[in-house]
Amino acid sequence: MNWFKKIFGLGLPCLFHSLTGLYCPGCGGTRAVRSLLRGDLRMSFQYHPLVLYAVLVLFLEMILRAFKRRETPLDHKKRARIMILAGAAIVAANWIFKNYMLVIKGVDLLPLMK
Repeated sequence: MNWFKKIFGLGLPCLFHSLTGLYCPGCGGTRAVRSLLRGDLRMSFQYHPLVLYAVLVLFLEMILRAFKRRETPLDHKKRARIMILAGAAIVAANWIFKNYMLVIKGVDLLPLMK
């Protein structure tokens, strides 16, 4: 189990954050995955909501494929496009909100993991 901790305990510093003091759109993603693997959904969402969204989309796709719904390739492409745009909107909103809280309010929403 020590090897698992070594692999998932490593984290690279964000170059964008190091240079600007602001968060990049992906800041918190690794911590979100680690929190999700620990079962801490609240902190996973706080670190980066895209991770939970991706899990939700994955389960939705698995359920749809399990029931083998009859759909045309156009239906699948339309659903995929909507989910990708929703994911992009989540990333943008998360990036703006976290930097707003950091710069304007002085609140760091990405605490270091324990």
